[in-house]
Amino acid sequence: MELLKDYDVHILYHPRKANVIVDALSRKPMGSLAHISSWRRSLVEQLHSLEWSGACLEISDSRGFLAHIELRSTLMEEIKATQVKDSSLAKIIKDVEESKVFDFSINPFGVLRFRTRLCVPEMDKLRSRNLREFHHSRFAIHPGTTKMYQDLKQLFWWSHLKEDVARTCLTCQIYQQLKAEHKRPGGLLESITIPKWK
Repeated sequence: MELLKDYDVHILYHPRKANVIVDALSRKPMGSLAHISSWRRSLVEQLHSLEWSGACLEISDSRGFLAHIELRSTLMEEIKATQVKDSSLAKIIKDVEESKVFDFSINPFGVLRFRTRLCVPEMDKLRSRNLREFHHSRFAIHPGTTKMYQDLKQLFWWSHLKEDVARTCLTCQIYQQLKAEHKRPGGLLESITIPKWK
């Protein structure tokens, strides 16, 4: 009330039928990237200075507005380049070309797959990078062994995947601290006394 008494405020009541949700066409297009004018160059330079693995960002000297940013992952190119160097995957690639194995295939980009999953070699620490991403990233939030294995199993394949996932979860200190068996039990439920007055 002290804040509102300094303003000339008229409170208007809207009945329930009139108080409808605002549609998208009646809103002003604020926050669009096409409205960036004076600070567009500094924004692009800041984005370019970030060290994203797999980010591709080009800075042009044109005076146009920044309207499109494209980030592409280089994971597929890294996997394709290292699959040939891995001896076990190179043998599987040779068997696929000779039609000796049927669970493996080479997609149109030249990457070896096990059914629908990417075959990840142990070169350049690609497996440990994937495990770290699926366990320590802000989107993953330290999942358990089963959840992490199910998520990884949908996209990637390598031998002893389940053992690597279990080892990653066991060596994570945050995950071990948050497990239920390391917490003090909450105790028995206590009923709240019923009040005798208001």
